[in-house]
Amino acid sequence: GALITFMKQQRFDGKIGESVTFPTFTFSVSKDFKTKHIAVLGLGDRKTCTADTVRTVGGHLVKLAERVNAKTVATILHGAEIDGLNVSESSQALIEGVLLSDYRFHAFHGTKRKGETPRAHLSTLMIAETNRRAYARAQEGIARGRILAEATTYARDLVNTPSSHMTPRHLADEAKRLAGNNITVKIMDEKDMERKKMTAALAVARGSQHPPFAVHLVYRPRSAKKKIAIVGKAVTFDSGGLSLKPAEHMETMKCDMGGAATVLGLFRALKFLTPDVEVHGIFLAVENMPSGAAYRPGDVVTAKNGMTIEIRNTDAEGRVTLADALSYAADLKPDAIIDLATLTGACVVALGEEVAAVYATNDKLAERLVEAGKDVGEPLWRMPLVDAYNQHIASQIADLKNTGAHGGGSITAALFLKNFVGSIPWAHLDIAGPAYTERETRSDQPYGASGYGVRLLAKYLMERKY
Repeated sequence: GALITFMKQQRFDGKIGESVTFPTFTFSVSKDFKTKHIAVLGLGDRKTCTADTVRTVGGHLVKLAERVNAKTVATILHGAEIDGLNVSESSQALIEGVLLSDYRFHAFHGTKRKGETPRAHLSTLMIAETNRRAYARAQEGIARGRILAEATTYARDLVNTPSSHMTPRHLADEAKRLAGNNITVKIMDEKDMERKKMTAALAVARGSQHPPFAVHLVYRPRSAKKKIAIVGKAVTFDSGGLSLKPAEHMETMKCDMGGAATVLGLFRALKFLTPDVEVHGIFLAVENMPSGAAYRPGDVVTAKNGMTIEIRNTDAEGRVTLADALSYAADLKPDAIIDLATLTGACVVALGEEVAAVYATNDKLAERLVEAGKDVGEPLWRMPLVDAYNQHIASQIADLKNTGAHGGGSITAALFLKNFVGSIPWAHLDIAGPAYTERETRSDQPYGASGYGVRLLAKYLMERKY
C-alpha cells in the first residue's frame, strides 16, 4: 500500500500527463534491482482513452525521463485491449509519441553553450508485454509507428532547415532521393514549366535568384484501382514580394513550404506502408522575393487552366502558385485531389495554432479526413465554402483577383483554389496554424515544425475508403 499512499499524498488523480515519480531507494528492494526511479503516468478517464491519449502519454514519458536523467525506460502498452483500443494501435501510438517527443533539430548547433549541463538522452525504450499472443501484433504496431514517426520528423527537418539551405532546388533534390520502391519522381525546371504553361507560378518566382522547380512524385502499386493526388504549397521563403511583410512576420516564413514537406514525408512513409492506391504528390517550389524582376500589384497572370488572375497583393502568392499545381493535378484525372498549404493568417485567427481547416466539395472526403485527423492527433475543422463570397474575389479586369474583402480571408482563399480543380472531388487543408509550433502545447510536438499532415494522410490512404 506504500505506492497508493504516496500518490494520495501527492494528490495524484490520474489526469492525462500527470505523473508521480519516486526513487527506489525509499523502498526495501534487492541490491540487484537496477531501476532508480518508478513513475506513474495518468491516462485520464478510461472511457475517453484513445490512441491519441496513448500517443500523448508517450510524449510525457520522454519528458519525464529527461527530468530524472534516465537513459533507459521500461513501460507497458498503455490502454491495450480496453474500450476498443487494441494492442497494435496502442503500440503504434506509444512509439509515435515517444519518437515525436524525442525529436530535436540540431543541424545548426555550433559549440556547446557555456555553463550548459547536458541532459541524459533517452536511448532505450523497453516495452513489457506478458501476453505472448499479443506479441506479433505489438511488433507490427511498433514497426508502423516508427515508419510514421520517422516520416513526420523527416518533414520537420525539411521545414526547420533555414531557407538559405532549403531553396527550390534543394526541395527538388530531396524528392529525387525518394525514387525507388514503386515510387517515381519527375522534376521539371523553369523551361519545362513554361512548356506546361505554369505561368502563374513562374510569375511568383520571378523576383528570386533561385529558379523554380515543379515536382511530380508517383507511388503506383500494381493492384491499385483508385488514384489520389496530393498537392503541397512549396514557397521555400515568403518575404511577401513587393507587398513586403513586416520584419516580425518573416521570422518563421521558412515554414511556407510545409505543405510540400508533408508530401515528401508522406511518400517516405508510402515506401514501407504500401497502401493499395495510386498516389500522386505534386508541388511547385518557388521563392517569393522583391526585386526589379518581381511580379507587381496590378499585374495579370494566366494560370495553367487558362484563367486569368489580377494580382492585388504579391503576399497572396501561395494561391497563385497552387492554381498551377492544382490545374496540373486535375489534368491527371484522379479520383480526388487534396491540397495542404500554410495559406492564410485568417485561418489562424479563426481556429488558432492547433487546428487546421478543411474545405471540401465532397462530404465523404471531408468526413474521412476529419476522422483520420482525430485518430492521429492532427485535428481538422470543416469550414464552409460560401458561394456568396465569390464576389469578393471577382476582378473587373480578369477572371479572378488574388485577394478578397476584409473578413473571411481563409474562405475566399479556398474559393479561389476551387476554380482550378474542375469537377473532381477536392479538399483543401489550410495548415497555417499547426504547421509550426512556437508554444509547446502537446507533449509530442517540440518547438518548430510539426510535420502536420503526414500521419493524417497516411491514415486516410491506409483506410481504403476513397
